[in-house]
Amino acid sequence: MKRSGPLFTLFAGLLLALFMLSLNETTGAGTSSYGGASPGTASPSPSGTPPSPSETPPSQPPSGGPTESPSASPSKSAPPNADYAGRTDDDSSAVAVSLRDGKAIAYFCDGRDQESWLKGDVEDDGGMRLTGKHGAKLEGTLSGRKIRGTVEIDKQRWTFTADKAIKPSGLYRATAEVRGAQIDGGWIVLPGGRQVGILKRDGEPAPAPEIDPETGAVTVDGQRLTARPVVP
Repeated sequence: MKRSGPLFTLFAGLLLALFMLSLNETTGAGTSSYGGASPGTASPSPSGTPPSPSETPPSQPPSGGPTESPSASPSKSAPPNADYAGRTDDDSSAVAVSLRDGKAIAYFCDGRDQESWLKGDVEDDGGMRLTGKHGAKLEGTLSGRKIRGTVEIDKQRWTFTADKAIKPSGLYRATAEVRGAQIDGGWIVLPGGRQVGILKRDGEPAPAPEIDPETGAVTVDGQRLTARPVVP
């Protein structure tokens, strides 16, 4: 009985040593499992990393800035409304032209027995080609305050220059029946007051009596008529 005591003590110490060794190994394993990241784990990229070039959004114009658009050509407008009067280059006849809203009416008159009324359109650049009875035609161009052109009537041709007319200068006409005859008169009042006109009685031309340029009043065969400005 006395010998069994030391052996028992030795055996108990051995068991305690084994128990402590086992406890130390268990504690070390747990520490390695919950420590820092393992060597194979990738770190997340920082949130501020710029996108790749393929993901970069296209640049936008500043907010509120002007938007480019194809430039529109300024629209042209018809020549302004006005009247023009002048002489042919050979000083044998007169020409008057009235322009209104892109339309024109003209009168050629030699003050004796030859006349023609012509009409047509006016181009935006001032060009015009007017036509009348029996193939009469007027071709001209408005430039500044003048119309320069030609008139052709009965195979005769005249060049002319008509200046911008200030009232009472301009183009006038009167039609009426007087003493059973059909009256048709045309007058050109030139700058300076000179008048050129023809009065037809039933189609027969003759020099026209002068009109009052301020009122258009004229007396034909004892009857008072009124010549009025002509517009297209």
